[in-house]
Amino acid sequence: MRKKINLLFIVLMTIVVGARADEGMWLPYSINGQNLADMQRLGCKLTAEQIFSFNQPSLKDAIVQFGGGCTGELISPEGLLLTNHHCGLSYVQTHASVEHDYLQDGFWAYSKDQELPNEGLTVSFLNHIEDVTEEMLFGTTTCPTEWGRAEIIRRNKNKIINDRKGDRDVRVEIIPFYHGNQYILFIYDVYKDVRLVACPPWGIGKYGADTDNWTWPRHKGDFCIFRVYTAPDGTPAEYSPNNIPMKSKHFLPISLKGVQPGDYAMIMGYPGSTNRYSSSGDVKNVIEQEGPAIVACRTAKLEQYRKHMDADQAVFIKYASKQASVSNYWKYYIGQIKQLQRNKVVEKRIEQESAFRNWVNADESRKAQYADIFDEEDQYWNHQAKFKKAIIYHREAGLRGSEAVTFSIRFEEIQGAMKDGADKDEINELTKSLKAAADSYFKDYDKETDRDVTIALLNLFYKDVNPDQLPATIKKVGDKTGGDFTAFVDNAFAKSIFVDQDKLNAWLDNPKSLSKDPIYALMMDIFHSMDILRQAANSVNDLRARRLYMKGLMEMQKDRNFYPDANFTMRLTYGSVQDCEPADGVTYNYITTLDGVMAKYVPGNWEFDVPQELIKLWENKDYGRYANENGDLVVNFITTNDITGGNSGSPVIDAEGNLIGLAFDGNWEAMSGDLSFENEVQRTICMDMRYLLFIIDKMANAQNLMQEITIVE
Repeated sequence: MRKKINLLFIVLMTIVVGARADEGMWLPYSINGQNLADMQRLGCKLTAEQIFSFNQPSLKDAIVQFGGGCTGELISPEGLLLTNHHCGLSYVQTHASVEHDYLQDGFWAYSKDQELPNEGLTVSFLNHIEDVTEEMLFGTTTCPTEWGRAEIIRRNKNKIINDRKGDRDVRVEIIPFYHGNQYILFIYDVYKDVRLVACPPWGIGKYGADTDNWTWPRHKGDFCIFRVYTAPDGTPAEYSPNNIPMKSKHFLPISLKGVQPGDYAMIMGYPGSTNRYSSSGDVKNVIEQEGPAIVACRTAKLEQYRKHMDADQAVFIKYASKQASVSNYWKYYIGQIKQLQRNKVVEKRIEQESAFRNWVNADESRKAQYADIFDEEDQYWNHQAKFKKAIIYHREAGLRGSEAVTFSIRFEEIQGAMKDGADKDEINELTKSLKAAADSYFKDYDKETDRDVTIALLNLFYKDVNPDQLPATIKKVGDKTGGDFTAFVDNAFAKSIFVDQDKLNAWLDNPKSLSKDPIYALMMDIFHSMDILRQAANSVNDLRARRLYMKGLMEMQKDRNFYPDANFTMRLTYGSVQDCEPADGVTYNYITTLDGVMAKYVPGNWEFDVPQELIKLWENKDYGRYANENGDLVVNFITTNDITGGNSGSPVIDAEGNLIGLAFDGNWEAMSGDLSFENEVQRTICMDMRYLLFIIDKMANAQNLMQEITIVE
C-alpha cells in the first residue's frame, strides 16, 4: 500500500538534541519542528513550505541534479542554470579547439542562438517522494540468508519501480537509507536539452588548479552557466532547434548584500556519499588499503598527463577535463588519509563500538539480536584485506588506466553478439552505436599520452600487487622483462585497432573476432582476473552487521542527531558564515578578495595565470557596485555548512531565500568529513555571487545575462 513518509521517519529526522546545527545533511521534506526552530534561531526567515513543497513553488523547484554527479540551480525565469566550472568543464571541452580555445579564453553566448547543445547532458528535477520501506522488505523476515534477502528486495524494487513509473517519461529510483533499514522512492523529471551559455576563462574558473584544490584560502571563480530547454509545450525533450527556454517554476534571485560573520547560510543540493555510521574497519580500510592504492595509481597517471599537456596545447585541450577529474580525488585521498589519522577517527569508532558492546551486554534481548555484529565485522575486514589492494589496482591501473583498454570494454557486447550468432540487423545497430562512440573517443585522444600512461600503470601494477593476484598477461610479461612493459605496450599500440581510428573504422565496416587484438585481450584478461578476485572477496559480507549496527545505534542513542548518510538525494544543510581556526596559532578569515588573486598571480603558469582583462579591472579598482564596504571585491567565502562530493554547484542561500554563493569545495583540515564530521574545523568553500556578477558584467560585458538575472540590492 502506498503511503507518504511515515511519522517515525520524520521524528527521527528532526531530533537534534545535543548536536550542533551546522552538522547534518537533512532531507528537506522533513524540515519542521526542532530543525526549523534551529534554522530560525540562526536567522532563517523562510517557512518549511517555502523551502520544500509539492503544492506550491519552493526552493526545491530551483535545484537540479546536474549531469552525473553535481548540483545546479535556476537563476532566471527562462531556465538559466548555474553550476561549478569543474562540473561543466567536460562539456565546455567538447566544444573547444586550438582555434576556439574555450578552456583558456572562456565562452560567452551573447544571444540565445549562440548557446551550444551538449550531447548526453541532463538535469533532473525532483517531483515526488514516497516511503516504500514496507513494500521493499515484504517477504524478507523469514529469509535465512543475506543473499536471499537481497534477492527478495531486488525483485520487490523492480516491481515497485515498474508500478510507479508505468508509461511515464520519468526516472524512478528507490534508495536505501540507514544501511537498508529504510527505503525511499524518488521520481524525477529529466530534461535532456541543456545548452552551454557561459564559461569564464581558465585563469578564473580553474584558478589555483591542483595546488589550491581542497584548501582555504581560495581565489576561484568556479562557475559555468547553462540553460534548460523544453519542447514548446514545456515538457522534457531531446535537443531540437524548435525547443524553447524552460519556464522556471522557481528561480533564485541573486543578492548583492554580501556576507558577514554569523550570517545565516543554507545549502540545498545532491551530496553523493558519506559513511559516518561505519565501523572502525571501514576507516582502517581507507587509511591502509583503499586510499594508498588509489593515490599511487593516480600519481603515476597524472605525471604522464602533466608531461604531455605542458608540451602541447592541443593535448592540454584534449586532457584538461580528464586531468581535473583524476586529480580531484587523487588529492582528496591524500588529504583524507592524513586527516583521518590527525582527527583520530579510528579511535573514535573503537570508542563508539565499545560503548555499543556495553549497551548490548546489559540486556539479554539485545544480546540475542546484536551480540555477534562485531565478530561478523572483524571476519569481513580480515577477509577483505586479502583482496582490496589488488581489486583497486585492477580498476585504477587496469580497466580505468589506459584509455585504449577502457574504450575496448565497449566492444564486449558486439563480440558476445557475434559469438551467439546475432543476425545482421543487430550487428549493424551495434556497429552504428560504436562508430558514434569512436568519434567521441578519438576527438579527445592522444596516442602518445595514452602510451606513456599505459606503460607507467602496468609497471606499477606488476610491482605493487601480489604475484598470485596479477592478471595472467601482466604476470607473464612482467616476469619476462623484470617489470618493464615498454616493449609490450609499443607492440600492442602498433597492432591494436583501439589506438587508431582508421583501423577501428575498417574493423567496424567488417567486424570479426577481437581475440588477437592485444589491447582487447589485455582488457579481457584483467576483467577475468578482477571477476575472480571480486567473487572471492564477496564470499564474505557484512550487510547484516551494518544494518543491525545502524539499527542498534539508533536505539542506543535516542537523543542523537541521526541524519542519513548522503546518497545523491536532495539534502539541506544549514549553518553560518564564519572564520576558521584549524590549528594552534592559525586563523583564517572568512573571505578572500581579488587582491589575493593577484598576490598569487604567476604569468604563464597554468595554475596561477589570469586574463589581462581582469588585471586591468583590478589595477583600476573598477569593481562598480560589486565591491564590499571596504572597496574590495570579495571572491570566495567560507561557511559552517555540511557538504560532500555531489554538492559541487549547490546554491548558498541567505535567510530570505536569495542566492549569495556557489559551493565548490571543502577544506583540507576536514578531509575526513565523509567518515567523520569535524565540528570545529569543517568548512564549505563558496564563490561569492558578487564575483559572479562582476565577471559577467564588467569583464565579459554579457548584458543579455545581466538583464535576465534578478538582482536584490
